[in-house]
Amino acid sequence: MSEKPTAPSTPDLLRQLADFHKVATTFTGWDGSEQQVSDATLRSVLSAMGMATGSEEDLERSLAESRAAAWKRPLPPTAVVRQGKPGSVPVHLPAGSSAQLTLQLEDGSEQELDWPKQSDEERDIDGTLLARTLVQLPQDLDLGWHRLQVRSGDISGSAVLVVTPDRLDTADALEARRTWGVQAQLYSVRSSRSWGIGDLTDLADLAAVAGTEYDAGFVLINPLHAAEPVPPIEPSPYLPTTRRFFNPLYIRVEAVPEYAYLTDGGREAAEEAARSLYPANTSAGELDRDASYGAKLSVLQDVYQVERSPSRQKQFDAFKADAGQGLDNFALWCALAEDLAPGAPEWAEASSPDSDYVVRQLPRLQERIEFFKWLQWICDEQLEAVQRSAKKAGMGIGVIHDLAVGVHPSGADAWMLRDVLTEGISVGAPPDMFNQRGQDWSQPPWHPGRLAESGYAAYRDMIRTILRHAGGIRVDHILGLFRLWWIPQNAESPGEGAYVYYDHEAMIGILALEAQRAGAVVIGEDLGVFEPWVQEYLGERGVLGTSILWFEQTEDGPRAPEEYRVGALTSVNTHDLPPTAGYLAGEHVNLRESLGLLNRPVEEERAADSKAQEAVLDGLRQRGLLPKSASKQVAGQMHGEEIQQTVEALHKFILQTPSVLLGVALADLVGEKKTQNQPGTADEYPNWRIPLCGPDGEAVLLDGLERNERFRSLAALMQKGI
Repeated sequence: MSEKPTAPSTPDLLRQLADFHKVATTFTGWDGSEQQVSDATLRSVLSAMGMATGSEEDLERSLAESRAAAWKRPLPPTAVVRQGKPGSVPVHLPAGSSAQLTLQLEDGSEQELDWPKQSDEERDIDGTLLARTLVQLPQDLDLGWHRLQVRSGDISGSAVLVVTPDRLDTADALEARRTWGVQAQLYSVRSSRSWGIGDLTDLADLAAVAGTEYDAGFVLINPLHAAEPVPPIEPSPYLPTTRRFFNPLYIRVEAVPEYAYLTDGGREAAEEAARSLYPANTSAGELDRDASYGAKLSVLQDVYQVERSPSRQKQFDAFKADAGQGLDNFALWCALAEDLAPGAPEWAEASSPDSDYVVRQLPRLQERIEFFKWLQWICDEQLEAVQRSAKKAGMGIGVIHDLAVGVHPSGADAWMLRDVLTEGISVGAPPDMFNQRGQDWSQPPWHPGRLAESGYAAYRDMIRTILRHAGGIRVDHILGLFRLWWIPQNAESPGEGAYVYYDHEAMIGILALEAQRAGAVVIGEDLGVFEPWVQEYLGERGVLGTSILWFEQTEDGPRAPEEYRVGALTSVNTHDLPPTAGYLAGEHVNLRESLGLLNRPVEEERAADSKAQEAVLDGLRQRGLLPKSASKQVAGQMHGEEIQQTVEALHKFILQTPSVLLGVALADLVGEKKTQNQPGTADEYPNWRIPLCGPDGEAVLLDGLERNERFRSLAALMQKGI
């Protein structure tokens, strides 16, 4: 007598539901062991996705509804396919049905598709026998955003169809002629005409010097995403209020055409504001974004009031029309946030752009909304001028922008994109050997399902706007387009999270499509913990990787330069490490000791750091990049010319790699020692507020860059080595 099958238990149902929604139930711990995600975490994550998980009945119902959901709609909301490859879209209709299929192409033309003779599978859903039919798509479809429509009797449906490049080819030319470029934190790069903070005209000047004199092919900068609309503003460029729009902090006020037509009083006030900030340009003290931005906003308000010529007004109107509802909503949020402090009770009523509270405020805010739109137009114009200047300087790529992982939980994107973001969840990282509690980045993640339901519009618009006047984009933590560590808000520590997987074919495909159309290269910051196949997949899709000399290790020690990846941006360091001069001098160990961040005695830390550095430096000596006659230097005890000699030797080393892009930090070009960002700190260290200085601690200005001996020597070395 056969036994009656046992019904799944609650834990089994919970894990089945998690598996269906691509929520990992295990992860690799900091010690390499497999760790189980707790039931509590799985319930919280699934609840944030919209699943009922409270009881066994809830789980059974959620699982059944999840499995039936795709069958209940004629078409999926979005289908992403590769150009030139076989692709199909599932159509769900009552068994025995036929349908009319129409493909509406992006150019406005239409194409009828044949209905297959046989269905792929049948299933009873709520008493109705439904059939799934796989409709084959033409392989010669143009790249772009199309729409597939189905009609069968009184049933109809539509899907966004995105045709993406099988492989992004914008970096292919680099394999025949690779290039080098400067990596800079723009806010720290000032000239005598800056307002205390590096701006877009400074960026154009930096590109002109590096491109014209030293054949640099690009300038890679920190994220220029917008922060708060008025001071005080968040100093971290990696915690923006939005990732689509730009920070007016970087506007060069005098470069706005209407500035020339200020009244005498307005011009005098503007010049006085500039003069009051000029002394900050030569200060080696902490950067004061709030003072600079406050002064700029005051003057820009006056410039905005200047009547624009007909042609200028037409250009502004065209910009607004092109940016559409996204710009409208962002400017609206800026106007609201100018009045309402974060956490103000009014935000509960102003919960969305179309809430009753917001609608009532619109007449009063209209002028400020227009002003914030105007600021974005000025940013757009100056970004266009920068890229044009970089190209005229001979740069093949020009400006490469940086895309942050996420946004501030109380910012503009969290407000206007809440339909495709996940509430009650923060993004971070699981425990690892460097941080055994894990990390919480306080950023809401994309909701995988709702992002697909929306046709990935917000994701597309973000990428498209960033690439509008750019030669490339660096995607910080590109592994987040594959999976993200979700931490429920009620978790006691960041370690109580779970990995949630995304449709990487869609995420990477759309990124490649928008980059292909913009003629831009894509660099993925693929450092850290990732699944082994990810780097290979990115390479196959034409996305460049990231190699940092100090992190390139094998089981036998530091990786030989010949073994580096071709398809990568290779550099000696990154913004989360000290400049190379500071690293060689052991500044990072001293800093972490002073901040109480060491997990072992400082003597052990220095010894381990010295051993790691020496392994790299010994390889340089063996290759003749450092003279063997020079005795081995103990890490933390180098100084002066020894450091400069070693900095150049390290860059000679990366010149021996086959990587198509080589990056040199501007901080290394001028001998800076101070760290820009110390991970694991907030107010304990002035992250992202360190100005560009030389080895003597004095500010370095763009005006004197061409006369800076260190800059000239290292830039010439890269120029010759390429």
